[in-house]
Amino acid sequence: MTRETVYVVQAFQAGKGQRLVADTPISCKSAPAAQRTAERLALLRIGVVAFSTSGDAETGDYDDEPVVLFKTGRLPSQFEDG
Repeated sequence: MTRETVYVVQAFQAGKGQRLVADTPISCKSAPAAQRTAERLALLRIGVVAFSTSGDAETGDYDDEPVVLFKTGRLPSQFEDG
C-alpha cells in the first residue's frame, strides 16, 4: 500500500438561484502550486478552494477530510469552517 498526497484546486461558478456549479477540478504538483492556481482563479470565479488529500490510489482509500490550503468566496458547505 503506497500512500500519496494529491493537490486539487476546485473552482465554482454561479448557477441558477443560489446553486454553485463546479468547474473541472485541477490537479497540481505541490501545495504552493495549488495555492497559486487558486489565487489566480479567485479573480474569475465566485468561489475557489485548494486542498490536499492523502491515500492509496490503487485501493481508492483516501482521507475522509481534505486539508484546505486556500479558500475564498462562496463554497459548498463541506468547505465551511465549523
